[in-house]
Amino acid sequence: MRSPSLTRALPLLELGGLLLVALLCLVFHLRLSSRMPSEDNYRALAERLKAEARPGDAVLLFPWWAERARLFVPPEVPVYGYLGSERDDLSAHPRVWVLGQPELPRSDEAAFLKDFLPERRAVGATHHAGTLTLALYENGRYRPRRFVAMEVADQARVYLEEPDGGRKSCPFDGKAHRCPGPPHLYVAPEWHEIFYEPRRCLWMHAPGGAQRLVAELDGVPGGVDLRLEGGIIFEFAHMKDARLTTAYLGVDDAASGDNLLEVAIPPGREGVQTAQVRLPEGPPRTVKVWVRSENQDRRQVCLDVLAVEPAVGSRP
Repeated sequence: MRSPSLTRALPLLELGGLLLVALLCLVFHLRLSSRMPSEDNYRALAERLKAEARPGDAVLLFPWWAERARLFVPPEVPVYGYLGSERDDLSAHPRVWVLGQPELPRSDEAAFLKDFLPERRAVGATHHAGTLTLALYENGRYRPRRFVAMEVADQARVYLEEPDGGRKSCPFDGKAHRCPGPPHLYVAPEWHEIFYEPRRCLWMHAPGGAQRLVAELDGVPGGVDLRLEGGIIFEFAHMKDARLTTAYLGVDDAASGDNLLEVAIPPGREGVQTAQVRLPEGPPRTVKVWVRSENQDRRQVCLDVLAVEPAVGSRP
């Protein structure tokens, strides 16, 4: 049995525990204010970016959730910051500015740099403004784009394709190629999130059955790496309902009918899925970018197709 003295002491122990937690919380919040940058700090680094950033540069936030910096970065410089963004190749950008707050609680600069630094080289000194830091890096993962499907989507020929080759045209209305049938059957560049990553990509919802939604595009050059990137958006990706079916994304050569790239996304697979192939030297070709899934339910696909310069040292 519990002794009477212990029973009388328990409320005091509980009160002491609560007071200790409250004191620790107060200390945490008092110290936190000293780790937060001022608006003048943000403006100082924004002015440096405005003066020194070049076309094609990007800003990467560290930690990724330090979102307030977005309000001050010059609008012409794209900003990246999402769960896992330190591992992003940022391959569209030859230089990357890291705008950091290393003194924030739970900021692990060593872990960030372990993922960020491979194939990158610091340029010049790190700039400081209060608790903010700004450092410039050459991006060795940069790959110049020679073709981006999303950027020429308005020039595509879009249609629903049957297995026997029959087609139903999806006319362009000035904003999107809209197909006969449900309102989600269209092709257009849009912003969507794929496993926390915001991406501007081509909305191409699978039509269902053996039918394919196809966007036919001209002008893909030879001698490049052709890359397919895409995934299921938002919360639809992680669902594993037995009624759901695999979504297939692909790229075919329009002239020969050969399949160049294909990605299968089964129910429950999250994130951006990629496939890549080296195209031989030769004249520009026409490709068919397509999606299909037996059951179209919750197969909200967003994708892009890129022709990028091969990495240095990988050319034949």
